[in-house]
Amino acid sequence: MSATAPIDATKSFLQELEVISDLNARREFIAARKDQLSLDNIVDLANQARESLRVDARRSLNLGELAIEIAGVLGDQLGTAHATRIKANALHALGQYSFAVELHKEATRLFEAVGNIEEIGRTLSASILSLNLCGDYDAAFSAAERARAIFTQLGDELRLSRLEINIGNVFYRQDRFADALACYRRAYDGVIKHGNSEGIAAALSNLSICLISLGQFQEALETHQHAREYCEKHGMPLLVAQADYNIAYLYFLRGEYSQAIDMLRSTRLRCNKIDDRYHSGLCNLDLSELYLELNLGAEAAELARLGFAEFEALQMGYESAKCLAFEAIAMGQQGQAFQSLKLFARAREMFVKEKNQVWPSLIDLYQALVLFNEGRHFEARRLAKAALTFFDSSLLPGKAVLCRLLLARIAQRTSDLATAHKECSIAIEKLKDMQAPMLRHQAYLLMGQMHSHSGNKQDAYECFRSSRESLEMLRSNLRGQELKLAFLKNRLEVYELLVDSCLSGHYGRNSLEEAFGYIEEAKSRTLMDQMLQPVYSSTDESGQSDLVRRMRSLRDELNWYYSLIELEQLRPEHRSPGHIKRLEEQVRARETDLIRVLQESNLSGVNNPEMQASKNVSIDEVRAAITPDTLIVEYFQTGDRILACLLGRERLQILPVTLASRISNALRLLQFQLSKYRLGTEYASAFRDSLIQSTNAHLKTLYDELLAPIRDRMNAKHLLFVPHGALHYVPFHALFDGDRYLIDDYTVSYAPSASIYAVCTKNTVNKSGAALLMGVPDQNAPSILGELRALCKILPQPKMFVGRFATEYILKTVAQSARLIHIATHGYFRQDSPMFSSIRMGNSYLSLYDLYQLRLPVELVTLSGCATGLNVVAAGDELIGLARGLFQAGAQSLLLSLWDVHDQSTADFMATFYERLQTGEDKAIAMRDAMLLLRERYPHPYQWAPFVLMGKYANGSA
Repeated sequence: MSATAPIDATKSFLQELEVISDLNARREFIAARKDQLSLDNIVDLANQARESLRVDARRSLNLGELAIEIAGVLGDQLGTAHATRIKANALHALGQYSFAVELHKEATRLFEAVGNIEEIGRTLSASILSLNLCGDYDAAFSAAERARAIFTQLGDELRLSRLEINIGNVFYRQDRFADALACYRRAYDGVIKHGNSEGIAAALSNLSICLISLGQFQEALETHQHAREYCEKHGMPLLVAQADYNIAYLYFLRGEYSQAIDMLRSTRLRCNKIDDRYHSGLCNLDLSELYLELNLGAEAAELARLGFAEFEALQMGYESAKCLAFEAIAMGQQGQAFQSLKLFARAREMFVKEKNQVWPSLIDLYQALVLFNEGRHFEARRLAKAALTFFDSSLLPGKAVLCRLLLARIAQRTSDLATAHKECSIAIEKLKDMQAPMLRHQAYLLMGQMHSHSGNKQDAYECFRSSRESLEMLRSNLRGQELKLAFLKNRLEVYELLVDSCLSGHYGRNSLEEAFGYIEEAKSRTLMDQMLQPVYSSTDESGQSDLVRRMRSLRDELNWYYSLIELEQLRPEHRSPGHIKRLEEQVRARETDLIRVLQESNLSGVNNPEMQASKNVSIDEVRAAITPDTLIVEYFQTGDRILACLLGRERLQILPVTLASRISNALRLLQFQLSKYRLGTEYASAFRDSLIQSTNAHLKTLYDELLAPIRDRMNAKHLLFVPHGALHYVPFHALFDGDRYLIDDYTVSYAPSASIYAVCTKNTVNKSGAALLMGVPDQNAPSILGELRALCKILPQPKMFVGRFATEYILKTVAQSARLIHIATHGYFRQDSPMFSSIRMGNSYLSLYDLYQLRLPVELVTLSGCATGLNVVAAGDELIGLARGLFQAGAQSLLLSLWDVHDQSTADFMATFYERLQTGEDKAIAMRDAMLLLRERYPHPYQWAPFVLMGKYANGSA
């Protein structure tokens, strides 16, 4: 056989060799065929390795190992040089940069020994990448100059163009973005001229990353998308995954979290398939940070752990430490202080080892926050002071203010009021030159508390007002890691303090109305904002005015810049004060533009839902929305005290009624009694009288606490209850005075807030149209079919869909023109994850997320299933449950259940309710009539009182 084996024989040899994993067996296989091997085999391996590099870096590394074995057997110095470079390039692709640097040096030495100038240039050019990532910039530029001289001497324009990409990367790492951009543009012009696919993909990707740093966001996104399309077309899955990651990260920086999450998840799957552990790790790291922003601590911790495992395997210290820090924050969110502190300590050690200047002090601050919440004030003070020493002279003034606020809180807790006042005053002074509304909110809240403690009521009141103004500025778009830890979470506190201030008797003028306004501001504000925003479809974009498009564009650009500034401030090394200053100038320019555009939009009457300021409904608007014989009974908790606001057309009273601690036990006992019906009908029948007696006893306890103190003031026919906190679980209509239930004397309805009630009454809904009836019967609810058939005989224009025909598609389409919707099916309330509460449809489950996408312009939505009215009460008294989704979808009124309902009694209740409704009765009267009639057959409140009417209760307008 000749020295150069035929191509087929060579391929067969290499294929056999590649599957041999044992090193000794591989060497024996090569030695046995030594006479058949030559330099051409190594070159062939090099070509295959280069093709695999962007597809499967692990295989490329394996091919490099094979090439080294063959070169060793042949004793060929040139072959050894080629093989060494193969392995170096593969190690770089796998993130092992320091090893790659050493092998590139060895390959260069070997090529020099045999005098191969072209290969010296190629090796030097490739070595720049690893030298750059190792921070050896002088060596990188030196290699670039030598490579440029060689390629110029050889007239190799393509390699000169590809060299520009590597030089641009060094400039980028040094924050010389304009120089880097010029390199990338020159490189792109060169590689496109020669049609070099790999070079084109790399140039496009680097161009887009550089454009981000220069603030040219839209061009960056378009370039990334162009790069992705090119890589996919030319079969480069590794670069496709990298492009997807970069696009997802752009959405993250813009604050478009839903798109970012979707793309990061899909990119992670793609990375796992092609064994790109680095970008898979980055996806987990970024998803963890996103979930921290969304206060999803458990999910964030799990993703941080996955990211840490990937980066630790790659020996990437900075990224590994960041994963640990995110997991520590997540543990802190979940109240696991010991584990949080342990992780923080480990992360800090790693950041110090990485010679990172910022993160160790940042972790000191985070540890101090956790220790403060644990009552370990001495340790917290020591760490906060250490962090302040660094941040006071850093480019992170916001962190310095946060340190001072924490020191002030520690001093306040330890009764050192002079120090607390001093630190808080310094913080407020420094905030005058900063755009930091959350810190300003916290600073004035703390100062107000200190004034209140000292008896300076007027100064306290003014501070609380300033705190509330700052909170209102950012309420709908809270950002930043400062918000991720416990003592910054309570957004209701300032409203409670303002209510107390108004009721203290020091502010006579309109103080009751002012207090009522603050109470409303503390309740379900996000839901109200969502209800006020018009629903725009994706086709609306082209129809929007230039002002709306400009507002959206400025909003997106500001998100970019805010994110870039934070990223720059937290860089592991080589932060650029000049670059941060330029970014801040861009922020100020866009903030000024946004203010101007908002002013123009107000003058021109433009309505833009995304840029709309949060709207407060006035007390006069609420009064106008109720009938003259209606009394709003709104509860509000301040500390342990529960207040009742009685609001009618002509009056407002705010009275203390009870303590929250007294209510919680009574409510728990009531819920326990109601749960006994789950033991079955035989049990309920056998112990019927004792069950009724026990349940009524607990209903009377709640009556005595919540209604008895105000009963003589409840001069009305209809009561509209607006609960607060745990009171959302109280069936007020069934409360018992020992003789009569409340529903015997009044009609009753409910609302998340008085403002939301007023908004519901103004919803534009269909005044005519079909009655959409949907149901999914099963063995646990056999009466559903009979319930729907009975309603078909009662309601005009019925459209009934049962079983597998009761689909989400029907709900989306038929509901658009319906007047009312009745869905008889099981509801599933998720206490652990209320956003995934759902109702069963014929072919799917309709969750809260799905309801957000619907448009339901109907007068009434009834869900006659189990626990369809249950909610989790989140921060800001936001109700998270099916009611939220239905209100946001546009429904004017809701009829839902507070607990699991009895199948047959529900069917009877619904028949009576709709019969009364068809006679022209108000929904609240129809509901009362149905309850009273049902109670004659089913005397236990579990059976006659599960349903609540929410939203608009009367026909016509107030």
